[in-house]
Amino acid sequence: MLTRKICTSLVALSLGMTAAACGSDSGDSGATESTGPIKIWLSNNPEEVAWGKAMVKKWNADHPDEEVTAQEIPAGKTSEEVIAAAITAGNAPCLVFNTSPAAVPQFQKQGGLVALDDFEGGTDYIESRSGDVAEQYKSEDGKFYQIPWKSNPVMIFYNKDLMKKAGVDPENPPLATYDEFLDTSRKVVDSGAAQAAIWPAPTSEFFQSWFDFYPLYAAETGGSQLVEDGQATFDSEQGKAVADFWATMYDEGLAQKEAYNGDSFADEKAAMAIVGPWAISVYGDSVDWGAAPVPTSSGTSAEETYTFSDAKNIGLYSACENRGTAWEVLKFATSEEQDGQLLEMTGQMPLRADLAEAYPDYFKEKPEYATFADQASRTVEVPNVPNSIEIWQTFRDQYSSAVIFGESSVDDALSGAAEKATELAGQS
Repeated sequence: MLTRKICTSLVALSLGMTAAACGSDSGDSGATESTGPIKIWLSNNPEEVAWGKAMVKKWNADHPDEEVTAQEIPAGKTSEEVIAAAITAGNAPCLVFNTSPAAVPQFQKQGGLVALDDFEGGTDYIESRSGDVAEQYKSEDGKFYQIPWKSNPVMIFYNKDLMKKAGVDPENPPLATYDEFLDTSRKVVDSGAAQAAIWPAPTSEFFQSWFDFYPLYAAETGGSQLVEDGQATFDSEQGKAVADFWATMYDEGLAQKEAYNGDSFADEKAAMAIVGPWAISVYGDSVDWGAAPVPTSSGTSAEETYTFSDAKNIGLYSACENRGTAWEVLKFATSEEQDGQLLEMTGQMPLRADLAEAYPDYFKEKPEYATFADQASRTVEVPNVPNSIEIWQTFRDQYSSAVIFGESSVDDALSGAAEKATELAGQS
């Protein structure tokens, strides 16, 4: 029987709380070589489920002694809570094809993840497939406890019909600078073309800042993460510029302070949205849309603009006994062939260094995706640091108070959140 490290203390189901430290499971040579049947979990996204089933079918046809059984992640409040509970119980599957980078430090702390560097050629495989972007996914010990898998680099979607109704050029609306974006937004709202220019969720969940502040911060800084080298970076001129931009949007009613019960972009309540390439198939037939990079204060050129990756990765979990098979399945599932199938079936961008060159026919046939493929080469991930979720929640609470609701000053909010974030990032 394979020996493995399993955390015996109870983990709080909310990832915002700190679980008992259990260390990470690096395994041993026997563990990494053991083969046999394995179980995997897939996202409950229908397109990803269809891809996953096809991938598993092809693997199983050629590997009858290493059969893969796939299922969707069990229902729960969030997939992260379900995975955390499975780690605690010691019954996590071998692979989860929906591992949030923000949750990796927590899962690692629980002893729930296997370092992929332990497998022969593991580090080289990850770095050669994903290129320079792979560096963002290393943990503090320099190892990979996740493989960068797929991203949904977010951009500005705009409704051409609503822009035209507002008297704005529908083919090239001025959105590159903050001043342009604000002027265009005012025209949208003042004309009555839409209730809001853009309607990010104004709610308090830790991840909501990934779809308002963080993409613009990535662009404004030329690719900085929220925390770097153990220090919060956002209490800065660039961070204040982004926060002030959004504060103006909310103060003038160009973005709404109330949550919208539905899809504000699809319902034409908002003329713009911050979305990834998944939106092409969702809105393609119902909205005459265009796409633009997120704005910056000075209007950074599209080919130099960074954004948030909105990635989901693959983790290999320490409850897995047949880790040799799990590693081979992981490589098979992220091969050029399977990445191509994922792109074709879901429209999501595999985190490959050679994405556009690897699938020229796809992007020629579907040029609307080519913009996102180019953007995928300039993405910023959430920082892989201790207490990641709590850092984001701290930031969101301060951001909401100052930027959305105007209950405190932007300067005080950013400095307070930065001090706490740095403190949390320094804890083990």
